[in-house]
Amino acid sequence: MALSAPPKPTACLALADGTVFTGQGFGATGRRVAELCFNTAMTGYQEIMTDPSYAGQIVTFTFPHVGNVGVNPDDDETADPVAEGMVVKWDPTEPSNWRSAEPLNAWLERRNRVAIGGIDTRRLTRAIRQQGAPHVALAHDPDGDIDMAALVKAARSFAGLEGADLAREVTCAQSYRWDEMRWAWPEGYVRQENPRFRVVAVDYGAKRNILRCLASAGCDVTVLPATATADEVMAHAPDGLFLSNGPGDPAATGEYAVPMIRQILEATNIPVFGICLGHQMLALALGAKTVKMNHGHHGANHPVKDLETGKVEITSMNHGFAVDGQSLPDGVVETHRSLFDGSNCGIRMQDRPVYSVQYHPEASPGPQDSFYLFERFADAMSGQLG
Repeated sequence: MALSAPPKPTACLALADGTVFTGQGFGATGRRVAELCFNTAMTGYQEIMTDPSYAGQIVTFTFPHVGNVGVNPDDDETADPVAEGMVVKWDPTEPSNWRSAEPLNAWLERRNRVAIGGIDTRRLTRAIRQQGAPHVALAHDPDGDIDMAALVKAARSFAGLEGADLAREVTCAQSYRWDEMRWAWPEGYVRQENPRFRVVAVDYGAKRNILRCLASAGCDVTVLPATATADEVMAHAPDGLFLSNGPGDPAATGEYAVPMIRQILEATNIPVFGICLGHQMLALALGAKTVKMNHGHHGANHPVKDLETGKVEITSMNHGFAVDGQSLPDGVVETHRSLFDGSNCGIRMQDRPVYSVQYHPEASPGPQDSFYLFERFADAMSGQLG
């Protein structure tokens, strides 16, 4: 019995070094050019694709079962996907989950995001780890009409994320209030009706679940665009300032974010809490430096040690830049450190309620290992009020 011929490739992923992977395309058609990273999470592909921190990136999923639970409106971290595309080992199967409202393929097509399946993601992940996050071009054509040489050229022409201020591209257009709290059975998402604190959250690419955690900690949250000035922040008379996650090079976003944070720190004593890019913005404002990592941290299984308590938290990570722990100035201490590579994962001022972490305490990989950080923020604001 003759074996059937393998299906004709309908998608191609080209790396800037000339390496080419072919497979089966799904989602939208067209071409995307971006930086390639890999994510080791076993769940949460919808949250990953809609996380603004992935702007300018295509995500390789090391876990093969992507698409198996479909997608649903409740799990979007923003209104639309932000990651440019996805790379998976196996083509998505039909979803099998009671919460599924739509198959992944249809969702990606409707949201104009390109994807490729049938890729040796282990080989690709090893390449990323050894060579650093490569510049790539991903194309999907149902007829398989793909110019691979042109695709490699497009990958080589990508400017990269160093020097890129992507927070401007993903931030909100205008301010808004947020009062939705974390999901809980059986009510689902409910509103915060008795907030204790007024918090201004600066949106460098904020995830919805971070805002929900702030609301669950007792905060009435006003979200401002990334370019908000110190005067605009203080016009809301906040009890605390929150600096959100986000994409791109922190040094580029810091051109306008750092002066604002410094003015707040100089003019007030309100608590400040930062996550991810917000952590990097705070570190820069305090006088530290940031560096581009080889391949970054992306996943839901990253062990981080709290240096002050000795506790190890299982955390969710998504960053390609990091704070240089050796550059922290006097009066600022390192509070958390990655047990994978020793990189900095948290800082605080010694004499003020000002602190931040590199990882995502709202993402619940532990699942509750890190929620105490939001409670610490609320406690600090209680002291500020009292």
